[in-house]
Amino acid sequence: MTPERLRAFCLEFNASVEEFPFGPETSVFKVLGKMFALTSLDAQPLTVNLKCDPDDALRLREEHPAAVVPGWHMNKRHWNTVTVSGVPQKLLRELIEDSYDLVVAGLPRAERLKLDRP
Repeated sequence: MTPERLRAFCLEFNASVEEFPFGPETSVFKVLGKMFALTSLDAQPLTVNLKCDPDDALRLREEHPAAVVPGWHMNKRHWNTVTVSGVPQKLLRELIEDSYDLVVAGLPRAERLKLDRP
């Protein structure tokens, strides 16, 4: 997945936006003010920090030790850093969607209903 495709995929989700709170080199993708993905789109290799269920985070790190590591500068229990070229594209898309869904699940019910994702 290219940086452009990663950006486009993250922006496909309801109410998702790209912001730059850490400077112009770091893209932060948020839903209703809550981060679900963080990446430096110019980095080589391209990586993305994604929220993850703690049990799934450990499993993914075991299954993909070279490509999935504890979240860099994040809560290591809930975030993974994923090397984009190190996992199948289908899995990467699922991990991004899971990250978005976990963040949405933590939003107040009224906000979740606005997103049509109860």
